[in-house]
Amino acid sequence: MAKAITPADLTITPRDVRFGRDARLRRYWLNDDPVATAFYNALSVTFPRGEAFFCDSVKAFRDGTPPKLQGEIRAFVKQEVIHSREHVAFNRHVTEQGYDTSRLERDVVAQLALTDGRPAIARLAATTALEHFTAILAHALIADHRHLAGGDREAARLWLWHAAEEIEHKGVAYDTWLHATRDWPRFKRWRIKALVMLITTGRFVNGRRRGMLDLLRQDGLTGPRIWWRLFHYALVRPGMARKVAGAWLSYFLPGFHPWKHDDRALIGLAESDYADAVMPEARAA
Repeated sequence: MAKAITPADLTITPRDVRFGRDARLRRYWLNDDPVATAFYNALSVTFPRGEAFFCDSVKAFRDGTPPKLQGEIRAFVKQEVIHSREHVAFNRHVTEQGYDTSRLERDVVAQLALTDGRPAIARLAATTALEHFTAILAHALIADHRHLAGGDREAARLWLWHAAEEIEHKGVAYDTWLHATRDWPRFKRWRIKALVMLITTGRFVNGRRRGMLDLLRQDGLTGPRIWWRLFHYALVRPGMARKVAGAWLSYFLPGFHPWKHDDRALIGLAESDYADAVMPEARAA
């Protein structure tokens, strides 16, 4: 049976905070850059439905889990519910700017529907893969301030808060997976999770690409020049996709666990009682 290595002193704390209710964000709220803005707007549209899927997938296996994991699942669900609420509010800003997000939302629904009729363990495997995605993106987002440099303060605070909590609960789905598959042979567990990650990666990348191009098309930005700008943004500067590639590959290593890399120190860059310790994008005015 595989053993979880989540830190014994880990505390998962749902932070019930609200962002930007009285603020009006710029249309290109991230450094006046339509490509950078589309990157995060397209990602945000996926969160409300995606996080509901994560919660249902993990809750399906919480019965019989060790007490510590049960508590972590409860905290995970609370965090994800609040994330959904805040991204619903953020997505309202996107539509208020005149964007039609209906195609992006239908795409998310269609992708999640591909798991309909599948065993619950398949949905959990997909959740585990996607939670690894969110954790490594969160790490990169906080570790390099250039990702949110020039962003409207309330939007930047939302993304940093979300990233901090994604790091904090990054092992919950995986520990639930280990518990649910505790009687499986190690090779079977690895084979299934690796296959699901490959499938999920293809769908995730293609879905976000379609979403970004859809939003940019609504701004009249199309053609090879925009494709190049997207490529450059994702892989060169600031290069989020390039920077997470190694962490993505680590998922396929034997004995992988999200907490083999303890990056809780990054949470302090997104939140602190001392303003000078917080990233500039997250500081209160």
